[in-house]
Amino acid sequence: MHSTTAPLASIGIDIGKEVFHIVGLETDGKIAFRRKIKRLALVESFKKMPPCVVGMEACLSAHFVSRVLRQLGHEPRIIPAIYVKPFVKGQKNDYNDAEAIAEASLRPNLRSVREKTQDQLDLQACHRVRSRLISRRTATINQRLPHRARYRGQDWSDGSAQLSSRNFEEPAGRDIASDARPDRWPLRRLDMPR
Repeated sequence: MHSTTAPLASIGIDIGKEVFHIVGLETDGKIAFRRKIKRLALVESFKKMPPCVVGMEACLSAHFVSRVLRQLGHEPRIIPAIYVKPFVKGQKNDYNDAEAIAEASLRPNLRSVREKTQDQLDLQACHRVRSRLISRRTATINQRLPHRARYRGQDWSDGSAQLSSRNFEEPAGRDIASDARPDRWPLRRLDMPR
């Protein structure tokens, strides 16, 4: 294993939950070292290494690691996983992934992900939650449309009933339950085909 004081071209980090696998490449492309470090030892390990390009696959933790490494004088690059995959040699394992990340980080024309602050990540999470809620609400509305049409006297079993927005608009100030007429609703349910 070579000393970490030798000039390095890049370091690839395969980010895990508890352990990071790192591979350093020399300027001639040879592997300088392969190491496994605990998450809590990240800062101490990289303080001892000369400043260089440090690549990592895009994930939520990558933005935090990137900010920490930038403060230590390194040049972090967050790379989408799809761009790293072509550089993986042999079987997929943590060290091979870290080596592929180190090689991909040296490519000049490879697009990288912009580093986000914690506030930007929090806002992104809020937008994604809102987007999921809206898509679920839309799916629920679409699921109940045929049932509402049936209660309004349209038969959907033969596919002849046409969807039109005027059939399904909610009148202002009324809820869904007010459309059901209690005097006819039980009889209509008995008449429905099974």
